[in-house]
Amino acid sequence: MPKTTYPRDRFDDLPEESTGRVGAHRAENPRMRGWVVLLWALLATAVLMTVGIFGTLVAQGRIVLAPEPEPTVEPTPVVTPVVDTSFSVLVLNATPESGLATRTKDEIVAAGWAADAVTAGEAGADDFPETTVYYAFPADEAAAAGLADVIGGARVAMDATYQPPDDPNTPDDESQTKQLVVVLGLDRVAPPETPAS
Repeated sequence: MPKTTYPRDRFDDLPEESTGRVGAHRAENPRMRGWVVLLWALLATAVLMTVGIFGTLVAQGRIVLAPEPEPTVEPTPVVTPVVDTSFSVLVLNATPESGLATRTKDEIVAAGWAADAVTAGEAGADDFPETTVYYAFPADEAAAAGLADVIGGARVAMDATYQPPDDPNTPDDESQTKQLVVVLGLDRVAPPETPAS
C-alpha cells in the first residue's frame, strides 16, 4: 500500500523547546462514583412517589388536611315532671277494652284532681298504639309529664288538636282553660289469658 503524504501545515512546525500541549484541549470529566448517582436517583424517586401518592389521596378525599369542626350539640333540657291539678284532664279510650277510660279517670282523681275536672270518654278509634299525654303549649310540658307519671308512665307530646276552643266571653287578658288529654293506647290493654291445656 503506498504511503500517503499530507501537505504540511502549522502543526508540523513545532518549536523544539515546547513540552506542553499545543492547540485546543477538552478538560477531563471529573469522575463521579456510580453509587453516588444511584443514591441520588433513588432518593429523588422516593420523594416523587411520596408526593404523588399523597396528592392522589388528598384529591380523592381519603386524606383531609383540615378536618371540619364537629357541630356542637345543644343539650336537650330535661323537664322535671310536676303534678299540677289546675289543669282539666280529658281521658280518651282508644282501645277495644271497655271501661279503661273510667279506671284511668279514677286514678287521676285519686292523685288530687277534682272529679269534675276529669272527663272520661271513648275515642274515635280502638287501635291507638301507645298511651300518650298531649299538651298544647311548651310551658305545659312539665304538667303533662307529671300526669304521665300519675297514670303509670306514658309518652308526652305537644299537640293542640284536643284543646277546648277559646271562650268568646273570656277577656283577652285571662288565660284560656288549661287542659291535658290522655289518649289510652293498646299498651294499656291486658293480654288475653291463654287457656290451660
